[in-house]
Amino acid sequence: MKLIVIGVGQCGGRIADEFARVQARAMEFRRLEIILDTFAVNTDAADMASIRSIRNDYQHKILAGAGKTRGHGVAKISEMGAEIIRDDSDKIIDAMRSTSSFYESDAFLVVAGTAGGTGGGGTPVICQELKKRFDKPVYSMLVLPFEHEENTEERTIYNSALCLKATSSVADAVFLVDNQRYVRKDYSLKGNISGINRLVTEPFLNPLSAGEEKRKGNIGARLLDAGDIIQTLEGWSAISNGVIKIPFIPMPWDYGSNFRKKGGSVQRGLEAMDQALSEMSIDFNPNEAYNALFLISAPHRELSMELVKELGDHLRNYASQAIIRNGDYPRNKASIDITVMLSKIASVPRVTQIYNKASALPEVQQRRTADKKTKADLTEEAGRDVPSLI
Repeated sequence: MKLIVIGVGQCGGRIADEFARVQARAMEFRRLEIILDTFAVNTDAADMASIRSIRNDYQHKILAGAGKTRGHGVAKISEMGAEIIRDDSDKIIDAMRSTSSFYESDAFLVVAGTAGGTGGGGTPVICQELKKRFDKPVYSMLVLPFEHEENTEERTIYNSALCLKATSSVADAVFLVDNQRYVRKDYSLKGNISGINRLVTEPFLNPLSAGEEKRKGNIGARLLDAGDIIQTLEGWSAISNGVIKIPFIPMPWDYGSNFRKKGGSVQRGLEAMDQALSEMSIDFNPNEAYNALFLISAPHRELSMELVKELGDHLRNYASQAIIRNGDYPRNKASIDITVMLSKIASVPRVTQIYNKASALPEVQQRRTADKKTKADLTEEAGRDVPSLI
């Protein structure tokens, strides 16, 4: 499957930059094109400075609304972000269309953090414009805010609610990423953000590559291609992968007819799937996911009908209502990798929580305004008899 990736705002631009590095790895080690091009759209010129892998020209690093913001962003005002991106939509689409491989793509992926003004406001607008102009699936990856962001700035909740509601109404599927699930307390802020960006892009490498593989030995018996992914993705979605290391050069006795050795291969595959299921990008009730897909990538010696059956049964026990698609991707490497996508998720508690908090904000703000006025009046009353110098 071949994607065009568009990062909107600071968070989206950095993740798009990480997708550009995923493509560099796919080309270097597999000679495959899976991310045809990556773009960063922003209203803040300074945010572009941290983007290293996206091509450094005005057609790939697109500064929107320079006449209104003078390159200094929209200060988390998502309504302004939406307005600027809408006004500059022709400029953005024309810049994207200039890439030679633009029309070879199977789908678009628009990435953003929900809390920002440019990303939170601009993402649904770009999704809508792509849907109107091109007959291809438009997917989004939305990164939900850290807990400390919610607690310190109410605009974070408001922006997130607006972005989630608007984007889900126009995109074919929305991958949700909860920042808080990936936090490592012993890492710096920069280390956490960089680590999260790698973790949320890594699971895409194998599913995108499997259907584009040209080497005969790397083509699976059950090929998973763009059609399988497109049929799976719908509505709220989550993705993850699990990796279990194995010896690169096994001993002859490791893969004989002994049933325990064969059982060990199945057990390693189940461990990789358990790892993926325990680290999904968002928390939800798996019985409310109605589409699922898993891809196993491993050396030929590890792949067997028994393993695929056990993995399918394991995923069925986890997501009992889902229609499950699967595929294998043989690769000569020292690991078993399982990628899992769960989609068409009926409800996501984190999204419901954000909607509820955003709905309660007007009442909270009214009480705060009334309280502020009362205290200001009392202060004014206390100083009524104090002489004025003016």
